[in-house]
This record gives sequence, structure tokens and C-alpha cells, in this order.
Amino acid sequence: MKIVTFNIRCDYQQDRDNNFCYRKELILDKINREKPDLICFQEVLPHVAVWLKEELSEYYVVGCGRSENLEDEQAAIAYRRDRINLIQMETYWLSETPYVPASRYSDQSICPRVCTEAVFEEFRTKKVFRVVNTHLDHEGPGARELGLRQIMEKLGAAVLFADAPVIITGDMNAEPDSPEMGVMREFPSYVNITEGIGITYHGYLRSESPCCIDYIFAKGFVCEGIEKWEDRQGDVFLSDHYPVCAVLQAV
Repeated sequence: MKIVTFNIRCDYQQDRDNNFCYRKELILDKINREKPDLICFQEVLPHVAVWLKEELSEYYVVGCGRSENLEDEQAAIAYRRDRINLIQMETYWLSETPYVPASRYSDQSICPRVCTEAVFEEFRTKKVFRVVNTHLDHEGPGARELGLRQIMEKLGAAVLFADAPVIITGDMNAEPDSPEMGVMREFPSYVNITEGIGITYHGYLRSESPCCIDYIFAKGFVCEGIEKWEDRQGDVFLSDHYPVCAVLQAV
């Protein structure tokens, strides 16, 4: 099973030659060539969600916006309709009140943060597995730590297919050696598939410092291969992050 974590970059037409309108063709071409089974997107604005649903004809796309009226950015999951069946899906907010839309932690930016969690079945193998896709806060390290702990506690309390293999993806806005990512080291059964992958955020190679903040963690899977999608046409990139693609085999 091929799975991708992909911060597609919020489209406010702020990136000049890397505005979304110039990246669309490159993104579609890459997805059509690679044909991943699952794509876990971050920073999907409503009009980009519409575009994904229209253009990714081989996929279903699930998720909702993080604001009170379910607008703004999504942590959407696209899955191949011919290979994967959706059993259960929910969105919850990273906060002390996870089922109150737009809620957030006190040590956080003004941006609410959501988690899209889904239970899937692969048609061919009949394997059931869980996917968690998120985008942690960009300002509050305390909020990032609380968010990760919330995700892990919720996974630990799962009732439906509680023992199913799990994949966690997302832009965590934290380097591997940061205190907040230390939360994941408390759960050794979750393997950091992206360990050693190097820079994932490049900022179009402009002013901001590159860093490693995009992750795939897996429990109950063996990784058979991993790569960054570094495709570009001249100065046009897929995004300001390198999407990371892993091939996973359930054990």
C-alpha cells in the first residue's frame, strides 16, 4: 500500500510563480503517475478541496474545514475507490473540547487544529487499518505536545477495530529532536517511517530555513520503501513541502 503525506500549501495567491494555479498540473501529473492508495493532505482550503474531488476521479476525498462553520483549512484524506473501503471517519479538534468545532488549546495560535481519523478496509487483502491525519500548531510547542498526546490517548481508547494497524501522518511543525516529538518516543510500537528522510519543508528555497517537520508513523506495518517527491518544473514545486511517500505492508 502506497501512502503519501502532502502539505499542499494554503492557496491565498501569495506565492507568485508557485501560486496554486501554477502547481496544479504538476500535482495532478505526479499523482496520476504514482497512483498512491492514500494521500493525506494538509492545508486544503475549501476551493482546493473542490478541485481535488473534481480532478482525482479515482479517489474519494474526505475531511472538513477547521473553523466553526467548517470552512478554512482541512486535513483531508484521499483514498482509491477501487482498492479501499471506508468503514468509519470522523473529524475532531485538538483541544480540551475535541467535538466543539474551532476549539483550541490556550497555548496556541489563533488557528484551530483538526485531526481526520478514518478506519479503512483494503479490498484485496481484507485488511482493516486506521489512518490519522493532522497538522499541528505552528506557534505553540505546548499545543503541539498536547495535540500529540490527545491523538495517542484517543488511539489507545479506540473501540472499533481497536487492534487494527495504524498510520499517523501530518505536518507536525516540529523537528524530530524537539520536546514535543518526544511524545512519540513514549510509544515505541509506532515506528517513525520518515526517520532520516531529511528536509521536508523547503519554502520554495527562499527566505525561510528548511526543516524536517512532515511525518509518517506506523504500527503494525513494515516499510518497504520511502521517498520524497522532489519534482519541480523550473522554479515551480509541488508545494512548499516535499510530499513524503511510503510503501507499507501490513504484518
